[in-house]
Parts: sequence; C-alpha cells; structure tokens
Amino acid sequence: MDVTPLIPEGRQLIEAYGDGAFRITGERHAGAVIVFPEETLAWDLSDIAALSLSDFLPVTGRDPVPEILLLGTGRRTEFVLPSLRAAVREKGPVVDIMDTGAACRTYNVLLAEGRRVAAALLPVD
Repeated sequence: MDVTPLIPEGRQLIEAYGDGAFRITGERHAGAVIVFPEETLAWDLSDIAALSLSDFLPVTGRDPVPEILLLGTGRRTEFVLPSLRAAVREKGPVVDIMDTGAACRTYNVLLAEGRRVAAALLPVD
C-alpha cells in the first residue's frame, strides 16, 4: 500500500534536510529558508536568538497570510520570547515552534491536507 501523501503539482515538498541545506521539490537550498506551498525563499537568519518581528515579514506580508507558521529552530527546539510569538500572531499566523526535522515533517503533512502553511527553517548540520 502506498502511503505517500498526494501533493498537488507545483507545490513545494520538503524532501530532505541536513548538511546545512534542504532539498525542496528536487532543488537544493543552502542555509535558512522559508517554504510556502508555491515557492521557497532564502531567509537571512543564522541565529534564533537574533530573531525579530521584521524577520517574519516575508510571511506576514503575504496575501493571504498563512494560517500556520512552523518555526524550525535547528537540531533542538529553541523557544522565542512569548511577546515575539504574540506579535507575529497579531499579524495572522499561529506560530508553532519545534526542531527543524519535526517542522519539515509537519509542513509536508499540513501541505497534503491543503492547509495554508509556511515553514521558516534554520538548517541542521
């Protein structure tokens, strides 16, 4: 039995991560990325501790704004200030914080469900 989720043509599926990069729909992306169903953007962020509201502008400035933003913080889950999380929520998306591997897997599941999801991901070495 094939249990591969059905992903519509042209959607950005996260296929692999590691060695400081991601393979998304057959293309390698080095460094941090923000993945949307329609496209993948380079994300100029290397340290979760330096995260600010402006770093989320590629997500909060979209139309429509994703309903869910998965924040992959690297090898381990690193929490951000509750005030920052609340400020992003005021702009639209619910922020769910987890390690990058979990964020990649969760993104693919939500994508297969047809949810308006985005994943902001720090790489794992």
